[in-house]
Amino acid sequence: MLKVYLSGEIHTDWREQISQGAAGLDVSFSSPVTDHAASDDCGVAILGAEPNKFWHDHKGAKLNAMRTRKGIEDADIVVVRFGEKYKQWNAAFDAGYASALGKSLIVLHGPDHQHALKEVDAAALAVAEKPAQVVEMLRYILTSELPA
Repeated sequence: MLKVYLSGEIHTDWREQISQGAAGLDVSFSSPVTDHAASDDCGVAILGAEPNKFWHDHKGAKLNAMRTRKGIEDADIVVVRFGEKYKQWNAAFDAGYASALGKSLIVLHGPDHQHALKEVDAAALAVAEKPAQVVEMLRYILTSELPA
């Protein structure tokens, strides 16, 4: 079974598009927590409240970093999506971490991010603009079949 970690932007349904498109393939998906509030508050929910917002965020970031590292380390392929609206610093970190571990990296973003992400793209084995392209890559990797 091919293990794929889906990292990055959480404001669109790109993960669902990939997982639905890959139905029937021998692939399992994992990802960070995509519930923004749960991700932000996990540290204080488990370790206790923090009156200072910095320490509140710090607890959550550390806990999420452990979860993300485990997901990336366990993956065969890491897909990192950079969305249109927000700067995803965590996605850039995830791409760099996956690359440093020698993981196969697919970067997913629109053409408007080409210049800003040129170094991230250079570390990737593939750069896609659409989730459907990622699905076709997974299909090809697993079956050697080209799109119809």
